[in-house]
Amino acid sequence: MSGAGKTVCVTGASGYIASWLVKFLLQRGYTVKASVRDPNNPKKRDHLLKLDGAKERLHLFKAELLEDGSFDAAIDGCEGVFHTASPFYHAVTDPQAELIDPAVKGTLNVLGSCAKTSSVKRVVLTSSIAAVAYNGKPRTPEVVVDESWFSDPDFCKEAKMWYVVSKTLAEDAAWKFAKEKGFDMVTINPAMVIGPLLQPVLNTSAEAIANLLKGSQTYANASFGWVNVKDVAYAHIQAFEIPSATGRYCLVERVAHYSQVVEILRKLYPSSQLPDKCADDKPFVPIYQVSKEKAKSLGIDYIPIEQSIQETVESLKEKNFIGATSSNM
Repeated sequence: MSGAGKTVCVTGASGYIASWLVKFLLQRGYTVKASVRDPNNPKKRDHLLKLDGAKERLHLFKAELLEDGSFDAAIDGCEGVFHTASPFYHAVTDPQAELIDPAVKGTLNVLGSCAKTSSVKRVVLTSSIAAVAYNGKPRTPEVVVDESWFSDPDFCKEAKMWYVVSKTLAEDAAWKFAKEKGFDMVTINPAMVIGPLLQPVLNTSAEAIANLLKGSQTYANASFGWVNVKDVAYAHIQAFEIPSATGRYCLVERVAHYSQVVEILRKLYPSSQLPDKCADDKPFVPIYQVSKEKAKSLGIDYIPIEQSIQETVESLKEKNFIGATSSNM
């Protein structure tokens, strides 16, 4: 119960990573002030209110990323702030309004509230491998991406990778602000986050697995890093609690091409209808490596991708996002 007597804030608390973060913080004895966009919406709050310790130590606050000062009340009196709130989806018509402004202005809004609050000892920002690995440098099997890499927003804009642009600009703005104000910030940069869902709505990364099981004819010609949501939530807490934690932490258990993800699913669920061909005829996008050295210093012992995929599927079935699939396990 290392958090007993301590109060922390989690922004965007109803989200996928944030829900697990709130669960683990409550387990450790923290009092959690959680911001959600609409505390009156059962889909945003009910799964949080059911968590062990929520009755005694969870307090919900309404806050909007683009509303100046709306995080002041949630952050007031907190020792730590975990800023997870940022939109993540692919189908956008206005990237600036839908992704970039909420990510960048929202982050600066939250950090602005932190700067007003003398009790805040450290901010842990949920960034993404999106802010690390997309800079035009080749990513091939012998290449090791690490925390010294930064994505290039101009390269990403040309490629119309708007989510990547939003995370890159938000993290960059956050570091400049933290340096200017002289406060202690750590960023967590996870890849595609999968594993069990606590929230009642389907999130973008778990949907990537769901789509493969829902009769899709093809899989994408893409290689991504993958990591379990429980490892990501735990890393956030470690980044707050370990005094020597500093800078950025990439979180990737393994980089796998979609064809490899399909193979893992086929082994786990041999009777399921899975795509057997790639969406294009081009050579497969190569896999690459992501350094695990720095994450080790947070005590992260990664859950293997096979287990993460199985936990995702079982959770998707339980929540009726996909039909029943018979397991081989």
